[in-house]
Amino acid sequence: MELECILRFFENKTILIIGATGFLAKVFMEKILRVQPNVKRIYLLLRASDNEFATQRFCHEVIGLDLFNVLRKSLGANLESYVFERVTPISGDICDVNLGIKDSILREEMWNEIDIVLNSAATTNFDERYDVALGINTFGALHVLSFAKKCIKLKVLLHVSTAYVCGEKGGYILESPIYKGDRLKGTSRLDINVEKELVEEYLDRLRVQGATNEEITSTMKDFGTKRAKLYGWPNTYVYTKALGEMLLGNYNKNLPLVIIRPTMITSTYKEPFSGWIEGARNLQDFNLSQKIGIIPQIHSTSHGFSPTKPKTRARWVRKDSLRTVDGVIAAYGKGKLKCFLGHPKTIMDVIPADMVVNSMIMAMVAHANKSSQIIFHVGSSMRNPMKLSSLSDLSSLYFTQNPWIDRNGKSIKVSKMIVFSNIDMFQAYMAIRYKLPLKVLWLANLVLFQYYREIYINLNRKVKVVMRLVDLYKPYVFFTGCFDDSNTEKLRVTIRENDVDMHLFNFDPKCIDWGDYIMNTHIPGLIKYSMKR
Repeated sequence: MELECILRFFENKTILIIGATGFLAKVFMEKILRVQPNVKRIYLLLRASDNEFATQRFCHEVIGLDLFNVLRKSLGANLESYVFERVTPISGDICDVNLGIKDSILREEMWNEIDIVLNSAATTNFDERYDVALGINTFGALHVLSFAKKCIKLKVLLHVSTAYVCGEKGGYILESPIYKGDRLKGTSRLDINVEKELVEEYLDRLRVQGATNEEITSTMKDFGTKRAKLYGWPNTYVYTKALGEMLLGNYNKNLPLVIIRPTMITSTYKEPFSGWIEGARNLQDFNLSQKIGIIPQIHSTSHGFSPTKPKTRARWVRKDSLRTVDGVIAAYGKGKLKCFLGHPKTIMDVIPADMVVNSMIMAMVAHANKSSQIIFHVGSSMRNPMKLSSLSDLSSLYFTQNPWIDRNGKSIKVSKMIVFSNIDMFQAYMAIRYKLPLKVLWLANLVLFQYYREIYINLNRKVKVVMRLVDLYKPYVFFTGCFDDSNTEKLRVTIRENDVDMHLFNFDPKCIDWGDYIMNTHIPGLIKYSMKR
């Protein structure tokens, strides 16, 4: 592979990015626009009522971000014209056949022009509604594959999955495909079409019973978790991503397919600058002519699931994007988390976003026009592991030296986080330290006419935060697996042998000093871009 041709590979190419408002997709697009100005066209698929609103979303949620400050500084007033000469936002939906692109002329143009398809669309909520997660993570992947097969110039389809499709396996985890019908435990047969039918039956039954939207959401969340655990996966997210990989492998045939499985993605290491991470924010009503609802109702189609578009205007609200290790760090820094569960020797397999994107670019180049499927683990546990105890110590040191300032301008003092190595010790601690005082406060409020109401509400909220984080992250803070990255290492070796600019395409975790990165890059970036007052 002639790696000096990496940038030339994207020259005069047309790329389709699905999941265009997601973290990785933004970093990928910024990189291509910055290093290859001669890219022909980048189509961005965004959920929107029409192409005009898709463009509004792109301007507000993508190009307006600090992520593009390097390009903005370089191009100045020419940024907008530079971007729109190369980028075309389009209205569509991964949950629909043909990706929901209704304009037949546009679809034909895309099928005739597209060279590269990147699917980074996903719902990453661990406890997502089962119907929503199936629609996006599972059948959405199949819709992307079907669309890519119609692209006559296609050189590669890259699908972003997650390393944790392995479930809670321990030991050495290979870069191996998941085959249709595979399960991690139990004897029940796993049939994806049966899962779809079960969801349809559940939804029909709930609607007949007159269930509210809140009741439907709660029921479908519980149902997804139940089905995931039945087959050996810890949550709905990784389970439905695994199902999506099964469909890709089964129906891929001879398409050049790359599956990237990153571990826990953190803020950028170097590019376009250190410390950028997806911001957590609520998008306010910004006076557009049309607005859509982001939480879809799902109806079945012959090809899977598709969102029912709302008939009335709705405010579009994004959920908090803090997840994986960042949720724990944020809660601790704000004084909401004083203890946590996890073995100190557990490896926290994290990897900066720009390294993931560099690996994606390299994988696209290396696997282009190859009629096969290949899987790349992108993480750090194999080459440069970081223990949970180290992350805990670094977080404690950072917020001791740099206390979080609350809304009232007061510094929040943190004590060293207590990490319990088994669930029994943790539950005993929570019962004595928090649940017993909560019970006493509850009784006191009954007698004293809610005199301690605010104290009770505040303490109860903190306990719920801790218990929710523990429930979500328990499979990962006791995770004993190590992700083989042999395929990924071969890419790195090829880079070194071809004397490629390592600064431009570096994705080797061995170069990361975790103490320096966590203290001086990641937590400051997390505070700047994601943690609300």
